[in-house]
Amino acid sequence: MAVASLLASRSSSSLLRNRRVSYLTPSCATSSRLQLSSAPPPDATHFTSAGVFIALSSSLQHLGRSKPLVPSFLRRRFLVFPAAFVGLLAAGMGSPVPVLAKAKTSEAEEILRTVQWPEQFPFKTEDFQRYDESPDTDFYSAPRFVTHIDDYAINALTKYYASVFPASNSPGVVILDMCSSWISHYPKGYKQEKIVGMGLNADELKRNPVLTEYVVQDLNTNPVLPFQDNTFDVITNVVSVDYLTKPLEVFREMNRVLKPGGLAVMSFSNRCFFTKAISIWTSTGDTDHVWIVGSYFHYAKGFEPPQAVDISPNPGRTDPIYVVFSRKLRAEA
Repeated sequence: MAVASLLASRSSSSLLRNRRVSYLTPSCATSSRLQLSSAPPPDATHFTSAGVFIALSSSLQHLGRSKPLVPSFLRRRFLVFPAAFVGLLAAGMGSPVPVLAKAKTSEAEEILRTVQWPEQFPFKTEDFQRYDESPDTDFYSAPRFVTHIDDYAINALTKYYASVFPASNSPGVVILDMCSSWISHYPKGYKQEKIVGMGLNADELKRNPVLTEYVVQDLNTNPVLPFQDNTFDVITNVVSVDYLTKPLEVFREMNRVLKPGGLAVMSFSNRCFFTKAISIWTSTGDTDHVWIVGSYFHYAKGFEPPQAVDISPNPGRTDPIYVVFSRKLRAEA
């Protein structure tokens, strides 16, 4: 089974947590030079380019001498960026960095079509640990008015939303944007009477023009959604599902607050705040991430079989973007 080989090297998920990792920090000597340091920057905003690839290079060498981490039909090469490109990424310092190479489009879209789920949820507590276990409220205390995927991926996601969302200003439609920020990437001018944002930074949420109201809540400490049953027509989550440490609890809550037939859309790329992403995410690749998110829907129960689409606009050249979605089952007549 796919999951057997996916989890065969479970111990590898702790490699990055246990290794001494180098971070890329601005040099104190000059204004533009960068130097390697064995300590993270004071604000630990994200795991920058050099640190990621140093850690991955070391860990993947180790993995090469152990059992395969991924199923044989998902074989792919891990990406080692040229030094010049790593430098460009590091110089930006404004967005999370790529984790692993993009898998083939067909694999990302096909894996949930042929999946055979294990009888029990296959992940353990350690799979949801992070390199940085400090409170998320501390990590997100300062607002970040940046985008976490490139413009090509943003445009692709916005177009996808336009194709699946209820029409703007539809009577009675209510939407929840989970793990929201200062921008939701909804279609330009999109409006509903009620669009709720849930996130960790009030300053960011206040700036989001699409939201009609917002809630500040850390889902990793309190996964219970503060809404009535059968409230929302659509729930979205953009590039943040990889940070959930209690995903089954969150997905069960999503199912509770969705209306019957309501749509849940989880989108993600290969970028993340590396120290805050769960270990099963940082130790696997894009196609595995589709499987992982699909498993959340499946084991939470109450959802239709999850589906995946790869909406990456320029495969291999710009940020990939994947969507795993499902609908809440309708009550039987």
